[in-house]
Amino acid sequence: MGGMELMLPTDSMFLFVESREHPMHVGGLSLFEPPEGAGPEFVREVYEGLVSNDEYQPMFRKHPATIGGGIAPLAWAYDDEIDVDYHVRRSALPSPGRVRDLLELTSRLHTSLLDRHCPLWELHVVEGLSDGRFAMYTKMHHALIDGVSAMKLMQRSLSPDPEDSTVRAMWNLPRRSRPKSGGSSGLGSLVKAVGSVAGSVVGLAPSTLKVARAALVEQQLTLPFAAPHTMFNRKIGGARRVAAQSWSLERIKAVKQAAGVTVNDAVLAMCAGALRSYLIEQDALPDTPLISMVPVSLRKDDSDGGGNAVGSVLCNLGTNVEDPAQRIQIIADSMRANKKVLTELPQAHVLALSALNMAPLTLAGVPGFLSTVPPPFNIVISNVPGPKEQMYCGGARLDGSYPLSNIPDGQALNITLVTNAGNLDFGLVGCRRSVPHLQRLLAHLESSLKELEVAVGV
Repeated sequence: MGGMELMLPTDSMFLFVESREHPMHVGGLSLFEPPEGAGPEFVREVYEGLVSNDEYQPMFRKHPATIGGGIAPLAWAYDDEIDVDYHVRRSALPSPGRVRDLLELTSRLHTSLLDRHCPLWELHVVEGLSDGRFAMYTKMHHALIDGVSAMKLMQRSLSPDPEDSTVRAMWNLPRRSRPKSGGSSGLGSLVKAVGSVAGSVVGLAPSTLKVARAALVEQQLTLPFAAPHTMFNRKIGGARRVAAQSWSLERIKAVKQAAGVTVNDAVLAMCAGALRSYLIEQDALPDTPLISMVPVSLRKDDSDGGGNAVGSVLCNLGTNVEDPAQRIQIIADSMRANKKVLTELPQAHVLALSALNMAPLTLAGVPGFLSTVPPPFNIVISNVPGPKEQMYCGGARLDGSYPLSNIPDGQALNITLVTNAGNLDFGLVGCRRSVPHLQRLLAHLESSLKELEVAVGV
């Protein structure tokens, strides 16, 4: 054992609320194309290259421990020895090795809890795709890292050089000095920044809360109705299903140009159209529009100011409107109005507001809460910046990098997407019980984008 360290309340919260029904880890699925002329041993060599990185950063050596026989995990214990065969695993897909088989395996991996007696991470190298590609699925506990930071760590182990044959491992990367710009625009970092949600609300000055509550009311006033009860907002089980697909950034940019909106508005409109079609198919479309929570970065692009300039905006997805051109304008107006509410607030108030938005997620366990109180929002749709150039792992080309979030009770579906070179890589995570035929959403996303292209005249 390499020593102990007290745990921050935000970290212990993620361990404390975890149960079989509510796994608290984040994941990512990356798909790679081996280089031209790679032999059948290539994937094994990548795996061996990975495990030969035998220096572990502290984050990858720690697991929860109790102090003095207490119940709650209050400290981190650091292991000197890492059982690499336990943490880094090789798997192969059953034939015929379709992407669907990969997603089914990933769904199972994303369902199981991490073992708390070991450091809280796993990496699976998966071969056997019929097209010759291979995949890596990474899983890390939310107590260690939020989803956005986990994606960034994974990206840092890659290289922009296709000739670079070194295989780097995320656990071996030197710690970065804190970036000046700090912060990211994901749900996890929001929770981190906000702190233990209930605790931080309690710890804020009443005047701060008053302003934040007023801002929340102001955001809600721009919305036509409270978020409706939908099939996505109910108690969820522990089993997960995942779906993943890439779309060309060019197509989304063309829609953005033609409609005169932002890239994020175009993405939200693409998701809104898909959700509408999916709910119609399930005979479950509410009369009032779905409301999405959208984590946004409030930093101006050119500023390098520190701090976690992240807020959450409630957006009217216009799912009750049939015309995609009208829907994208509703979304753009809603985003513009609610971002404006946030940008006029001091940073402390933005975090307080985010805490208020998040608070109902922590109350979801209260009996009857989900069925009686309208949900604060119906779905979280998060758009995370990723690498601008094509990346490689030991010469293998990164084809897709799909973020797989965790879903809290009352939120049976999450959509997170990452920009990756010229693509947007969508990762969908659903409760296996409440969200039937999750992969149908991928087809709906494509037809929604097509309808948008036609509607705005691309």
